[in-house]
Amino acid sequence: MTQALSTDVLIVGGGVAGLWLNARLRRKGFSTILVESATLGGGQSVKSQGIIHGGAKYALHGALTGASEAIADMPRRWREALAGNGELDLSGVRLLSDAHYLWSPGSLAGNITSFFASKAVRGRVDQVKGDQLPPALQNPRFKGKVYRLAELVLDVPSLIRRLSELAADGLLAGQSIEPLLEGDKLVGLHIDGQPIRAQRIVLSAGRGNAELLSRLGLNQPAQQLRPLHMVLVKSPNLKPLYAHCLGGGPKPRITVTTHPAADGQWVWYLGGDLAEADGVARDPQQQIAAAQKELGDLLPWVDLSTAQWATLRVDRAEPAQSGLVRPDNAFLHEDDALLVGWPTKLALAPDFADRVLAAFERDGVQPQQHPALPDLPRPTVTTPVWEELF
Repeated sequence: MTQALSTDVLIVGGGVAGLWLNARLRRKGFSTILVESATLGGGQSVKSQGIIHGGAKYALHGALTGASEAIADMPRRWREALAGNGELDLSGVRLLSDAHYLWSPGSLAGNITSFFASKAVRGRVDQVKGDQLPPALQNPRFKGKVYRLAELVLDVPSLIRRLSELAADGLLAGQSIEPLLEGDKLVGLHIDGQPIRAQRIVLSAGRGNAELLSRLGLNQPAQQLRPLHMVLVKSPNLKPLYAHCLGGGPKPRITVTTHPAADGQWVWYLGGDLAEADGVARDPQQQIAAAQKELGDLLPWVDLSTAQWATLRVDRAEPAQSGLVRPDNAFLHEDDALLVGWPTKLALAPDFADRVLAAFERDGVQPQQHPALPDLPRPTVTTPVWEELF
């Protein structure tokens, strides 16, 4: 029988949540092994728009919601990490925009009055005009109002690369995952037949958590999937835009982020209400047509005559909630040595790690001495979705 490896914490799932947790644990002296069955960040993480929300989009009509409270401190924590003086050293991760913007078409400018009167808006929020506008909105035909939010937008592929560097020798490519039991007690996992013992096992595999739980003979916590149908536009005529465009409802009409392609062109990545219920029901051609109409109505001066278009379906995996509502916080479920969780949003990866570390502190889980790890087969870092689609 293959000799068992041992570690303090065995993490399954190499998205941003698992990689962030892994780096936090290592910084605190824990030994870790992180297992990924595909590519690092290749699930929900690389399909994220990279916005580090501070709660603004959850309070567009002045309501101080649980979500806006839970996420309010995330931009500060991420900024400190990006500067190299936070809970992790993320210096070198590319910052796409130091702010995200709230963009109100002229006819809807009055709808944000209650938003700015709300306590839900944390940090400084300023109206911007003229050459302070995002480049894509600097056109004489633009008649709306734009507000700068104290949020930021990251290049997620560079974030995944940096977090994988912080994992050092503790990354493991593994396909087959089965429980390692002593009696009826879970003490580790078999990874491709290799037994690995650990004090604690953390499942942070996003959508993959449901299958992993099934392999372990468990059906809790239950998972829900909230689908999106995103649109990508690539053109040499695009200029950077990072903004929520207000509609008439509680969600942004459209959310635009801009990402650098390897050939030097910009790619607009479109989410918001466009990508939700009606967008999910459309086929790709219909969804592209809907996006073309939205951009034509909102940004008629942008020449998209030679643009390339693609769509991407994304399933956001979360703990099951009544009515498929979005959870307010990162989520963690504990079952003896097994912990299962979802960050629920990219920005909440630090909150997910906090919850795991708090559980360890409560239970007295401390770093132990373990033999050095052998050379392990290492998963590769994922390719940006726009490079795959265009």
